[in-house]
Amino acid sequence: MFVVGGESLIDLKAEVALPDGALIGRDGENQIVMTAHQGGSPYNCAIALAKLGNPTGFLCPISADAFGDYLLGPLQAAGVTTLLTERVAEYTTLAVVNFDANRNARYGFYRSADGAIVAAKAIAALPENLDLYQIGGFCPIKPDEAAIWLEIVAAAAARGATISIDPNVRPSLVDDFAGYKARLSSFLDTAHVVKVSEEDLEALDAAKSIEQHAADLLARPNCELVVVTLGDQGSRAFTAAGKAQAAIYAPPEFGDTVGAGDSLMAGILSWLQERGLLKPGKLSGLGAGALSDMLRFGAVVAGINCGRKGCKPPTRAEVDAVLTA
Repeated sequence: MFVVGGESLIDLKAEVALPDGALIGRDGENQIVMTAHQGGSPYNCAIALAKLGNPTGFLCPISADAFGDYLLGPLQAAGVTTLLTERVAEYTTLAVVNFDANRNARYGFYRSADGAIVAAKAIAALPENLDLYQIGGFCPIKPDEAAIWLEIVAAAAARGATISIDPNVRPSLVDDFAGYKARLSSFLDTAHVVKVSEEDLEALDAAKSIEQHAADLLARPNCELVVVTLGDQGSRAFTAAGKAQAAIYAPPEFGDTVGAGDSLMAGILSWLQERGLLKPGKLSGLGAGALSDMLRFGAVVAGINCGRKGCKPPTRAEVDAVLTA
């Protein structure tokens, strides 16, 4: 089983209601309404992994409120196992979504239920047979929560899991960025696979090039594979044995970029698992050819998702249809 640990939340989007009930973009002369969509980077990745055919568990406290019910629907539809079955009293975390001129999503957060994590309960919920544990984006943000999530990561590693991380660096969520970077560093030291965006790297240290960041990550105790996403410029991958770059897959019609990085991560992990490569010691030997194929697969998963509004990752059949076309 793959397990993804971290936040789930509700994305609230401000849209305009027209007299006929249709919704369009922002317009001061029409009524603004809020639409609610399930989200959260780990939540999205868990669903994407399951839809690609992987047995997947999601480790996150789910609120007993109505939004919690709403979050459970897509998990169940995708076949994701909700590992923490006891619902919590804290309200569901909310994210307010706006879009820039390129239709890239920008977020403001109101956190609650995802932070109600208890180490003993979470560790007890981990499956004994665990191929991969993915660390979610919010885990390093608060010191007390970071300590709990690090306990969980250690327990997953003790079960033999490969560790991956997609930090989704959010400076706007962090009061003490230096403290956050130190906590994130502890998580990065546990990871065999690190996926970051170009924006993440710029926030962490804008003075370093992507190549320098990748080399520094690969020098950490466990890291063997680094993937960097570049928005509409595609993605890059680095190991000790080689590097590669791949373009995006552009869908016939564009929706938005919500969940694109989460879908790409799920595609990469799936590609590696299917070839028996998602294991420490094997990742470091991936050369340029394998890395290029891996990135291409991830790009198709992400591109199909971008052909839809919101995060709606593709099934494996949909990905195969594009790859064989």
